[in-house]
Amino acid sequence: MYSIDIGISESDRLAIAEGLKKLLADSYTLYLQTHYFHWNVTGPKFRDLHLMFEGHYTELAIAVDDIAERIRTLDVVAPGTYQAFAKLSSIEEVEEVPEAMKMVEYLTRGHEQVVKTARSVLAVAGQANDESTAALVSDRMRIHEKTAWMLRAMLQ
Repeated sequence: MYSIDIGISESDRLAIAEGLKKLLADSYTLYLQTHYFHWNVTGPKFRDLHLMFEGHYTELAIAVDDIAERIRTLDVVAPGTYQAFAKLSSIEEVEEVPEAMKMVEYLTRGHEQVVKTARSVLAVAGQANDESTAALVSDRMRIHEKTAWMLRAMLQ
């Protein structure tokens, strides 16, 4: 077996990967929630929200792949089961079908939570001089901050 040597210590790689696992779980849970809302939204804002949610979950589908591949690049197994994601995620689960604007509230909080999770991973990556993870996580933060802002604007 060939060992990894990318200039990041094993302990730092493992710490970064643990944070990325949480980011992956939050992102995947938010993806599922957004898709669920896309399928079930109703009301006067149906078309706008249906299309917006589709754009969000499509972007998240790419994001989860990028995050999982970064975990693998660090030579750590990426989680991929509902059970693993449920243990790792900080996103609030929604079992009912809320009304349209309540969906927007849930998604706003979800995007804000992903930003907080990303911020914690960014700190660990920065301490380890892991620019690749920092760049990925920074990009994710920017997207989720902007999405949360746009969702909050709908609630005013």
